[in-house]
Amino acid sequence: MRRRLLALIGIAVAAAAFPACAKDSFPVVALAPGVYVHTGKMLPLDAPGHDDIANLGFVVGTRCVAVIDTGGSVRTGRALRAAIRQRTQLPVCYVINTHVHVDHVLGNAAFAADKPEFVGHALLAAALGRSREFFLRDYAADLDAPPAAAQIIAPDVAVTDSLELDLGGRRLRLKAWPKAHTDCDLTAVDEASGTLFAGDLLFRERAPALDGSAIGWLAAIEELGKINVRQVVPGHGPTGTNLAAALAPEQRYLRSLVDGVRAAIADGESMSDAVAHVAAGDRSHWRLWESVQPHNVARAYQELEWE
Repeated sequence: MRRRLLALIGIAVAAAAFPACAKDSFPVVALAPGVYVHTGKMLPLDAPGHDDIANLGFVVGTRCVAVIDTGGSVRTGRALRAAIRQRTQLPVCYVINTHVHVDHVLGNAAFAADKPEFVGHALLAAALGRSREFFLRDYAADLDAPPAAAQIIAPDVAVTDSLELDLGGRRLRLKAWPKAHTDCDLTAVDEASGTLFAGDLLFRERAPALDGSAIGWLAAIEELGKINVRQVVPGHGPTGTNLAAALAPEQRYLRSLVDGVRAAIADGESMSDAVAHVAAGDRSHWRLWESVQPHNVARAYQELEWE
């Protein structure tokens, strides 16, 4: 306990050496000594500002810094890097991506000159490989000109199950999950502060987006709820201090999605018919519902049609 307290004091001193600017164009909040979060905007992926919709974080140890997700453009990644430099001059030793989606990974190139280890799920490299042409075609403006495949940086450290990273005086525990939100979801827990970076396994307020397995996601939520933490950073939406309460709305929605799709299939409804009504009662609980719900129903229908 004494050693942990001394480590936290050292981290707090290191972080306090570079306080936040009074007028910060890229706001970052300290959740605990050495733990910082930038909250993304509630915008759809096709709106101006779409490159800054994900929650991004960084954790400062006594030796170095770990970044958790880098945003949806190189410019957002640079803004995050500048925010780190306002708070500490310690080197960035790890850049951790929680999954493949564009709003979480395109800022990686902003950190390339720091020569960190890029860390991700064991399946992330393959997922980025499948997405690379799509990113270059549809999100070219979010890369430095001229857009190039080299800016879409895959992990050089692959997590197959779990991994611990030492930042000096504090450790991050990483866990790779079976197919859920995507097929390459990764979470990180900062042991010193009890902070869970849940990535997109947790959406709050913003409608959850399904790209993997609805059944797998529900199973992941059950396991996530067993983790003993003091605060949680979702992939989208506000941070919280009650993990069970934060997970509950998403869990209810996914159960409603699965149950509704199963009922539609049993009644012989087509996918397009199911889109019109499945889980419609949840609409008022989520923002940006229209931009993701049709895709979610279609994805769940494809998954459950032959079970």
